[in-house]
Amino acid sequence: MADFSDKQKHTVLIENRETIEMTGIIDVDSFNEEEVRARSDYGNIMIKGEHLSVDTLDVTDGSLAVSGTITALVYSDISVAKSVFGRLFSGD
Repeated sequence: MADFSDKQKHTVLIENRETIEMTGIIDVDSFNEEEVRARSDYGNIMIKGEHLSVDTLDVTDGSLAVSGTITALVYSDISVAKSVFGRLFSGD
């Protein structure tokens, strides 16, 4: 299991699959009506759905609020993404 002791606190609250509120967000990489991609100390986060709207984004305090019809919330490991990019750019 990964050691998260030095990480920023991260919480997720999904209400009725219509809103999602998160803390511990470092940045939002991209968003549109079907997908929001964010980053936290615990990994990359992908929110999928329909008619998604970023209602609140404050990277200073790490808060993110998204509304719409939420169909999926997926985490991916940061180290996996870095190693893939590392291999791509190193020529391995």
